[in-house]
Amino acid sequence: MSIAASSRSGGAQAVRLFLCGDVMIGRGVDQILAAPSPPKLYEEYVSSAEEYVRLAEAASGPIPRQVDPSYIWGDALAELRAEAPDASIVNLETSVTHSETAEAKAINYRASPQNAKCLLDLGVDCCALANNHVLDWGRSGLIETLDTLDRLGVAFAGAGRTIDDARRPAILDIPRKARVVVLSFALPDSGTPFDWAATRATPGVNLLPDLSPTSADRACDWARNAVRPGDILVASIHWGANWGYRVSNAQRQFAHRLIEQGGAAIIHGHSSHHPKGIEVYRNRLILYGCGDFLNDYEGIGGFESFRGDLSPMYFAHIEAASGDLLRLRLFPLRMRCMRLERASAADAEWLAQRLDRESAPFGVRVLRHEDGALSASW
Repeated sequence: MSIAASSRSGGAQAVRLFLCGDVMIGRGVDQILAAPSPPKLYEEYVSSAEEYVRLAEAASGPIPRQVDPSYIWGDALAELRAEAPDASIVNLETSVTHSETAEAKAINYRASPQNAKCLLDLGVDCCALANNHVLDWGRSGLIETLDTLDRLGVAFAGAGRTIDDARRPAILDIPRKARVVVLSFALPDSGTPFDWAATRATPGVNLLPDLSPTSADRACDWARNAVRPGDILVASIHWGANWGYRVSNAQRQFAHRLIEQGGAAIIHGHSSHHPKGIEVYRNRLILYGCGDFLNDYEGIGGFESFRGDLSPMYFAHIEAASGDLLRLRLFPLRMRCMRLERASAADAEWLAQRLDRESAPFGVRVLRHEDGALSASW
C-alpha cells in the first residue's frame, strides 16, 4: 500500500495525528525565550546555559534574545496549519521548573514555567513524560512540571505523583471521530535511572525494567485497561541509545506484541537524536525513533554523519474504526539558530534516502516529493 496515496481511505473516517520526537525546550533554548531560568549549570564542561547559545551562534550566526514563543518553531507552524491535525503528541524531554536542586547526572535540562507556553504555540495536546530528563531538577521539579502542564491545559502521560498517576493514560477526545489514548513509558537503556521510577509513595516516571516477555505482558495489560472499543492507542516509548540505526530484535518483538495483544495503533518511539526506520506491522505504524525535534546541540561537534540537525514532522492518518494506518507524511525541518526551518532540497533528499535504507528491511520504502515532503509505501 502507498501511505501517500491512501487508496484505502476513500470515505474512511480518519484521525489526523502529528507526532515528533524529543522536544527539549530547556537550557540554551530556554535562554533565548522571554523569561529564562537562571543559566547556572552543573555539567563537567559547561557551567552556563548561555554557552549553548554561544556555540550555536558560532556555528550559524547571531540569535535574538527575548524572542516570541513562536520563534523556535519557525516553519513548523505553517506546516501544522496546512495539515490541521486533530491532535499533536510530543515527547517533552525537559523539566519545567524553578527548582535549583539539580540531579547528580551529566546533563540537566530545565525550562522556566513562564516559557512553557511555547508548547501552546506549537499546538501541543499531549506530552509524553517518561524519559531521562523530566526529573533532571529533582522530584520537586517534576511536580512543578506536572502543575505547569495542568495550568496550560496540556495533557500528559508517563509521570506522576504516584505510580498509579504515572501509568495513567492521557485521553484526547476527538469530537465525532474517536478518543486517542496515550500511554508513556521509558526503558533504562535510554538513560532513565532506575531510581526515577514512580512508586506508591514517590513521584517519578513509568519505567519498565527491560523488554522481556514479562515486561511486554505488563505493558499490554496497561494498554488493555486503558482503552475501550473504538479508541486509538498510542504507545509512546523512550528507549535505546542516542546514536545508531540498529533496531534490536527485542524492540521489534516488543512493538509487535503491543500491537497484537495490546491493541496499539501507533508505537511512538524516541530517544535517538536522529530518525530511525519505520515499520508498518498489521497495518499499524511503528516509529522506532523519531529523532530530536528541537534541542540546543547546534555547534556541538561529534556524530555529524547522523544529521541530528534534521527534524521530521510525522503526520499520520489513522482510520477511526480500525486503528489502521491510512496515510503517513513526513515534513523535514532543520534546526538552525535554535529555530526550525524548512530543510533544503538536498537535506530532504538525504533524509529520504537514509529513511528508505533503514526502513526497507521492514518492508517500507520512503520517497521524497517535489514539495519536499516524504511519503512511503509498503
